[in-house]
Order: sequence, then C-alpha cells, then structure tokens
Amino acid sequence: MIYLKTREEIELMRESALMVSRTLGLIAAQIKPGVIPAELDKLAEEFIRDNGGIPAFKGYKGGRGVPDFPATLCISVNEAVVHGIPGKKALNSGDIISVDCGVKKNGFFGDHAYTFAVGEVKPEILKLIEVTKESLLIGISQMVAGNRIGDISFAIQQHAEKHGFGVVRELVGHGLGRTMHEEPEVPNYGKRGDGPKIKEGLVLAIEPMINLGTKNIKHLNDGWTIITADGKPSAHFEHDVAVVDGKPEILSTYAYIEEALALKQ
Repeated sequence: MIYLKTREEIELMRESALMVSRTLGLIAAQIKPGVIPAELDKLAEEFIRDNGGIPAFKGYKGGRGVPDFPATLCISVNEAVVHGIPGKKALNSGDIISVDCGVKKNGFFGDHAYTFAVGEVKPEILKLIEVTKESLLIGISQMVAGNRIGDISFAIQQHAEKHGFGVVRELVGHGLGRTMHEEPEVPNYGKRGDGPKIKEGLVLAIEPMINLGTKNIKHLNDGWTIITADGKPSAHFEHDVAVVDGKPEILSTYAYIEEALALKQ
C-alpha cells in the first residue's frame, strides 16, 4: 500500500531529511586521502544522536543468516555500488565513495546519499559522478502529480545510458515515511507511463545507482556490500522528494555538502 502524507507529515519528514543533510555535510568536510571510513561512521553516529536523531541503518535487519547492518553510514568505495560497511582501510587519492545515511526523527525517516571524489580522480570517473547526479535531478523533474513512476525511471535510464553508463537493475529507490522502505519501488530504468500514478503527498527516496561499465552486480560475502560485476567504479546519489501542490519538492539538500567542499578548495 502507498501511504500519502499530509502537509504536517511532510514537514516532519523534512526535519529528518535535513538531519541527514547536515550529517553528510559534516562528513564531506572530513573526506580526504588517508581518512578511515570507520572513523567517519563514528563521527556521523555521534552527530545524529547528539541532535536527537536515531541512526536508521545501524541494526537494520539482514535476514536469512545475514547479520544486522553494523554501522550508521553505508560507505561504498569505488566498485562498491551500495551498502558498503565502513572499514579501517584508509581512503586513497583517486577513490570515489558513496556515503548513504538514514535518520529517524519524530517518527519519520530521512534517507539520502552523495558520491564524493577523493583527491585527484580520473576524468571519466568524474564524468560518471556528474551524470549520476544529473540523472537524479532529471528523474525528480518527472515526479509530478498525474505522471507515473515509470516516467521517473525512464528519464534516469535515458540520461545515464546516453552517456554510455550501466544502470543497475536489481536495486531501486522507494517510498519513505514512518518506515524506511515503503511502496512504491522506484526503479532507475523503465518505460514512460508504467507503474503507479504519482499523487499529491507521495514521498519518495529517488536514488540512481550508475556504473562506469556493466549494469551487472555481485554480492560480497559480508551479506551487504554490492559491487559491480566488472570491478569498475559506481556512483550513487539520493534525495528525499515530496509531491507538494502537484510538483516535486526536495526535502533533503546538498547545500551543506557543497559548502563543506567549497571550504576545502
């Protein structure tokens, strides 16, 4: 069942989303060669708890023999697409990392992500990051009352594949609200006019996962980390978006990240 939100609920969800945004801004300021992902994770958890939130990913149920997720952040490095567990191996110049964060506050979830370049990164990988971010914004532009989920999916796929990149099929965006994963699923590929109709009050986490090479993926033995099948890098961006007055309104923001990155230049 798809749960449409009231204006009041959307404002509570905005608070949750913005806590994620501030957390990602804090992390952005720390990303550089030599940094340990596990230390970034500790910093994020402390910030979220100190500001009245609950880390949404930590303890997330794995199921079928998979351990619960052990961290506050998903930090996915290079060929890791999503769900990377923050480790103790330092980041190197030339790496890219997707940092995905979830927060529960006021009974509602926020969940979004950003892909960062670490030090000097190859031009073709920077292009992958740029196109993935563009794909997110192009997808969001289709989240208009009266359209269908497939319109979002088609727009993302078309833009990414136009640049020769692989669009992951098995992983999708999702509805968001009092639980972190609600209906409907939001694939990053599809046909115009397919899927559930977009209505006032719908809230989605839209999240293109785009690969430099093949669209195919593999699962690591930790039960969580998903990597590209060819070992080439992957990028991931995510925003929380609500339909307000028939149009998409982004509840999360990259402003804190962009401010932190600008200060580092």
